[in-house]
Amino acid sequence: MLHHWIISYRSFILYVVVLIAMRLMGKRQMVQLQPYEFVIAIMIAELAVLPIENIHSPITHSIYPIVILAGLEIIISTLSLKNEKIRTLISGRPTIVIENGHIRENTLRKLRYNLDELMGQLRNCGYHDVTDVEFAVLETSGQLSVFARSQSRPVTPKDLKVATPYEGLTVPLVLDGVIKFENLELCGLNYSWLAESIKKAGLKDIKDVFYAGLNTQGQLHIQSKEPLE
Repeated sequence: MLHHWIISYRSFILYVVVLIAMRLMGKRQMVQLQPYEFVIAIMIAELAVLPIENIHSPITHSIYPIVILAGLEIIISTLSLKNEKIRTLISGRPTIVIENGHIRENTLRKLRYNLDELMGQLRNCGYHDVTDVEFAVLETSGQLSVFARSQSRPVTPKDLKVATPYEGLTVPLVLDGVIKFENLELCGLNYSWLAESIKKAGLKDIKDVFYAGLNTQGQLHIQSKEPLE
C-alpha cells in the first residue's frame, strides 16, 4: 500500500513539474518543435519517468535536471529570437525542395529527405501532382509549405473581383453550459440578453446549451446538448 502511495505521490509531483516546464517553454505543437526543442522534450520525458520506476531514487534527482533543461530551452529560444546567426546555427534554414514544378534532387539528397516523404507531405497539403506546385519549402520544423501555381490555385472572390463583407471572429459565449462572462462583456452584452436569446431558441436553461457563439454580424448560433445515449 505504501509503495503504491509513493508512486502516486511521485507521479503527481513530476506531472506538475513537467507541466509547468512545458508551459514555460511555450505553446508550440509537437510537429512545430525545432530540433533542440524536440531533444529537450524527450530528455524531460525520460527524466520524469526514472524516479517513478525507481522509488529509491530521490525525486529531486529528476526535478533539478528538468528545471535546468526548461531554463536552457528558454535561454536558447531568447537568444535565437534576438540573433539570426544563433537561430540559423541551432535551427537551420528553410530549404526550397520544389521550384517551378521541378524537384531539386540534389537538395533532397543533402537533406536525406526521400521522395516518398516529399510526396506524402504534398498529399497532406492537398497536391498530388508536382507540376501544380510553384514552390515547396521544407521548414526548419520539418513541415512542408506548398505554394501552388496561379493556374492551380482554387478560385477566390478576389480573382473574380467580388466584394465580400468583413467576417472577423465568432466569439464563444457559452461552452458546454458555462457562460463566458468576459466575452459577453467584450461584446457589450449581459446575462439578461443571453438568457432571453436562449429562451427564444426554445431552450429552458443555459445549462442545456452545448455551444453558443456570436459572429460579427450580430447573429447568435446556438447548439443544444445532445441527450445521453
